[in-house]
Amino acid sequence: MNTTDRYARAQDGFDRIVAAIAPERWDDPSACTEWSARDVLGHVVWGQDLVLHVATGRPFASQAGAPGAPNPGQLIGADPLGTWRAARAAADAVLTPEALTHVISTRAFGEISLEGFLTVLTTDFLAHTWDIGHPAGLDVRLDPDLVSGCFSWSRQFELRAPGGIGPEITPAPGADEQTRFLAYLGRDASALVT
Repeated sequence: MNTTDRYARAQDGFDRIVAAIAPERWDDPSACTEWSARDVLGHVVWGQDLVLHVATGRPFASQAGAPGAPNPGQLIGADPLGTWRAARAAADAVLTPEALTHVISTRAFGEISLEGFLTVLTTDFLAHTWDIGHPAGLDVRLDPDLVSGCFSWSRQFELRAPGGIGPEITPAPGADEQTRFLAYLGRDASALVT
């Protein structure tokens, strides 16, 4: 499975959770501190717009949905699922082999190719799938192959920063890989849904 295949599978998992969230739950708190589920979705939609701009070589100056931004939910209209799917379709349509060689400047990883950035986003998709699904009361089972790969990848970097990944949480003894992965990303997957 190559980078774009893994990325598409992570998007598919995210899409299933977005489609399952009841309309009245979008303004509920997410697992991301200070963000609602709508804000998390706004951040993800912003990321798709960033991918589209990098792939097409157009400048991208918006910080409306950047990590730690206030109120990224403003990017989501009355149809959260439709907004997400439109953003995904627009970005995916321009992910050509040539576009994947374009370079993006990132806070955490410096200058990397768009293909390398898709690896970052694959991990981001897994985390945010849980961030919006778990608080909404959904049973979020992330793709185990993706979890394994993203867990190994994420341990190679220092990802913790204000507005980014929080402190690592110690999972319970015997926790499964998904719980350990999420704990590494600062998420308590053992917490009960309220």
